Amino acid sequence: MEFKKARKEMGWSQCEVAERLGVSQTYVAFLERGERSFTPELARKTVTLLKMNPSALPLEPRASKNNDWMTRQLSALGYPGFAHVRPVPRRNPVEVLVEALAMKDLEPRVAEALPWLLLRYGVTNKIKDWLVTQARSRNLTNRLGFTVTLAKQVAEQKGDTTSEVYQTLMQLEQELLRSRLAEPDTFCLRHLTERQREWLETARPDAAKRWNLLTTLQPGHLQYV
Repeated sequence: MEFKKARKEMGWSQCEVAERLGVSQTYVAFLERGERSFTPELARKTVTLLKMNPSALPLEPRASKNNDWMTRQLSALGYPGFAHVRPVPRRNPVEVLVEALAMKDLEPRVAEALPWLLLRYGVTNKIKDWLVTQARSRNLTNRLGFTVTLAKQVAEQKGDTTSEVYQTLMQLEQELLRSRLAEPDTFCLRHLTERQREWLETARPDAAKRWNLLTTLQPGHLQYV
């Protein structure tokens, strides 16, 4: 495959290319064997890094990022609330999280599943850095920060404050707070009326106020987390 050929011409190992592209060595191996396709963003980075012809890279089909897609992805990732939903080929859970947070209108039952992703799959330091970069570049800092806070609160209620997952969530929360956006936002609910926004301004919990979000979502609503 052209990707493998270009990597070898540069004299790099799979691990070296993976580090430069911000993916895992395993994912590079999948790409080279044709078992994965390139996302548009990854294709752009690869073309620049390896000085390749863009047409040489197989791009993955653009999936429609809607609530149905999200429920099927969450089902594939094992979310109990959607165990009855027919899954699709699973994606990286942190990618699903970012795509969900970027949606303009997210169904409440889908939004309630997002803290579960963080608690179920955890966040390594490398993933933490990637999440922060994605959040800042896509203006999702407050939405991600609020999701992290919810996940942290659930862990606290369960008495799970010594785990590596909890400690990493704390670090991620603090890092996101340093770049918190001042402009008010909703938690993926573009369709709110002015009256609903006014009500949420006073009814929202402290965590939502902290992240400048209009939402009443709190740990007690997360029945499957």
